[in-house]
Amino acid sequence: MSCRRILVLLYSLLAVALAWESPTYSGYNRVWQSTFIGKANSLPPASSWNFVTGDNNYNNESQTYSKNKLNIRQTSKQTLQLVPRKNTAVLKDWTSARIESKYTFTPTAGKITRFESSLRLGGNGIKHKKGIWPAFWLLGASCRNGGTWPTCGEIDIMENINGEKIGYASMHCDVFPGGICNESIGLSNSTVLADAKYHIWRVEFNRKSTKYTSQYITWYLDGVEFHRVTGAQIGKASVWKVLCQSPYYTILNVAVGGFWPGYPNANTWGGMGSMMEVGYIAHYVSK
Repeated sequence: MSCRRILVLLYSLLAVALAWESPTYSGYNRVWQSTFIGKANSLPPASSWNFVTGDNNYNNESQTYSKNKLNIRQTSKQTLQLVPRKNTAVLKDWTSARIESKYTFTPTAGKITRFESSLRLGGNGIKHKKGIWPAFWLLGASCRNGGTWPTCGEIDIMENINGEKIGYASMHCDVFPGGICNESIGLSNSTVLADAKYHIWRVEFNRKSTKYTSQYITWYLDGVEFHRVTGAQIGKASVWKVLCQSPYYTILNVAVGGFWPGYPNANTWGGMGSMMEVGYIAHYVSK
């Protein structure tokens, strides 16, 4: 075998060794996973992901979403990077990335449905992240078919703003403004995020009970619960059906600016230090 072929083989074996695989859990079956096994500097597969592009003006944000590989790419480590960058050629001077899964899931009746990701944030300090807003979240599938927000339901599994050492979790529902979920704030909580290393962010939908008032949705960071909302707390069966008994798709994005984080300033840095990097996303159902 030639040296060239040996090198190609070794590179291929190394790529496989570096590939992320979602963990297995006792008492759970893995139903689906998305890993980012592809050529370095390539886009995630269009067969699995929809790319949002343009100046969508969500939440009065500043970024123009792009599918340029400077903003979104798979890496040689088999991860996905979403990278905001300053770019004076676009309307509000920033480009970034947002993708939405084609895969949808409905929390399973009589079971616990677990949905999680291992991800990390870029290492820029808080001084240089004003306006940077990475998120891993779920949106009710009815939003793709003419439904309106927040009636369609939203579950924010991880949000971070301005480089704070805090991770936020939220639920949005019912009507805007106000309503059961206190829109636009939502039903929210937060947890300390000690560092920018990889962490597992998870939400679980517990439908073991047939009574909606005994069902609940729980958020975890590295297996430690930090937020819970119950059906009894929502107190309306039709709203709970949207939140815990209806299909969702997942979204990964890094926004820049907006009503919540405020806006980037002269000290805000784009690039790798402000990115979100994702190892895997996975869906499990209890046995």
